[in-house]
Amino acid sequence: MNRNLLLKLGVVLLLVILLFIPLLLIDGVVDERQGLRNDVLLDIARSSSHSQRLTGPLLVVPYRKTVREWRTHEKTGTRYLEEREKRGRFYFLPERFVVDGNLTTELRARGIYEARLYHASTAISGRFEIPAQLGIAEDFADYRFEPAFLSLGVSDIRGIKNDLRLGLGEQRVAFAPGSNELLLGSGVHATLPQWEVAGPHAFDFAFDLDLLGSSQLDIVPVGRETQVKLSSDWRHPSFVGNFLPSEREIDASGFRANWQTSFFATNMEEVLAECESGRECYGLANSGFGVSLVDPVDQYLKTDRAIKYALLFIGLTFAAFFLFEVLKRLAIHPVQYGLVGLALAMFYLLLVSLSEHLGFAAAYGISSVACVLLIGFYLAFVLRSALRAIGFSAGLAALYGLLYGLLSAEDYALLMGSLLVFSLLACVMLLTRKLDWYGLGKPELSLD
Repeated sequence: MNRNLLLKLGVVLLLVILLFIPLLLIDGVVDERQGLRNDVLLDIARSSSHSQRLTGPLLVVPYRKTVREWRTHEKTGTRYLEEREKRGRFYFLPERFVVDGNLTTELRARGIYEARLYHASTAISGRFEIPAQLGIAEDFADYRFEPAFLSLGVSDIRGIKNDLRLGLGEQRVAFAPGSNELLLGSGVHATLPQWEVAGPHAFDFAFDLDLLGSSQLDIVPVGRETQVKLSSDWRHPSFVGNFLPSEREIDASGFRANWQTSFFATNMEEVLAECESGRECYGLANSGFGVSLVDPVDQYLKTDRAIKYALLFIGLTFAAFFLFEVLKRLAIHPVQYGLVGLALAMFYLLLVSLSEHLGFAAAYGISSVACVLLIGFYLAFVLRSALRAIGFSAGLAALYGLLYGLLSAEDYALLMGSLLVFSLLACVMLLTRKLDWYGLGKPELSLD
C-alpha cells in the first residue's frame, strides 16, 4: 500500500481522536445545563411542594401502665415491691383503606425552565375494628389510656390545600397540624371521641385531602384490604413502588390506574411491629406504590445520548471521505477533514442550546438541517461536484434521521443501533469488495 495513504490514514485517525476534545467540552456543557435545570426545579419544588407520600391513617392509643417489680434492698436485704409507670402506644391498622384520587397537572416556569406540579383531589375512607380490651390479654386493670387519635403522615404538609376534617358518621372532627407520631414523620392528626375500651369497637372514617405536589405521589397500603384509584390528565405516567396497578388505562386524555392489596401481600402488621419495637423502621417507608409524572422529552438526556453516537457519525463521515479519495482519486486535505468534523460536533451544541427554547424535536430538526446544508455546501467545492455533495448530504441527512429514531425508541435503541452499524459495515464491504488494497499505490487502480 502507498506510504502516503498510510500516513493519511494515520492523520485521519488522529483527527478523530482530537475531535473528542470539543465533544467532551460540549458534553460538559450539557451536564452543566442539566444541573442548572435540576437546581431550578428543586428550587421551585422547595417554594411550593416536593413529591408527596401518604402514610396512614393509623389509630394510635397512648397508654400508661403500672409495672410492679420485686426488688431487694442493698443494705438490709429486705424485699420490697416497687411500682413504676411505663408509657407506650398501641397502633391499629385499618381493616379497609380506600383512596380515590384525581391528579391535575400544571407547569410553573422560572426563566427558561419549567417544573411540573400536580393537584391531587383525594377522597380517603375506611374502617377500623378494635378488639375488646385493645387486644390486651393480661393485667388490663393496670392500664390507663389517654385519648386516641388518628394519625396521617404527609411528607410535605405545605401541600395540604384544604381544611381537613375527619368524618366519623355524623360527627366532624378537625385535624390538627403534626402527625403526633414519630413513625409517620410530618403530617396531621385528629383526636377521636372516647369509647369504652373494654368492649370491641368499630367505626368508619372518611375525609377529603387536596394536596399539591411535584413529580411523584406515593401511597403506603396500610389497610388489611387496600384499594387505590388514581386518574390524571397526564399521558406519560411511570408506575413505581412495590406494587404495579392491577388495572391501568393510558390514552390521549390521561391515565387511570387501580391498585388492590391485602395484608398477605404487604405484611404490614409485621412491618409495623418492627417499627414499634424500636428497630429500624425502613419497611414502613419502603412499602408504598404510586405514580411518577415522567417528562417524555428530557432534552438534556436525549442530547447526552446523541453525543454517544458522535464517534459513529464522525467515523462514517471520514470513512466516506477516505473512500472518495481511494475510489475517485480525490485529494482531501486533513484540514478539510477537521473542518467537517467540527461542523458535526457543532450539531450537538446547537441541539442543546435550541432545545432549551424550542423543544427537542424542533431543535433537532433545525440543527440537523443547518449542519447538512453547511457541510453539503462546503463539500460541493471539496469534492469538486455538486452532485457528489448532494449525495453525501442525503446520506448524512439519513443518518440524522436514523439517530432521531434511535433516541425516540428507548426500548429498541440497542437493537436499532446494532442493525444500523451492521448495515453500514455491509455497505462499506459491498463498495470495496473488488478493491485491490495492495494496488492502491500503483499508477492504475484495478477494480475488476
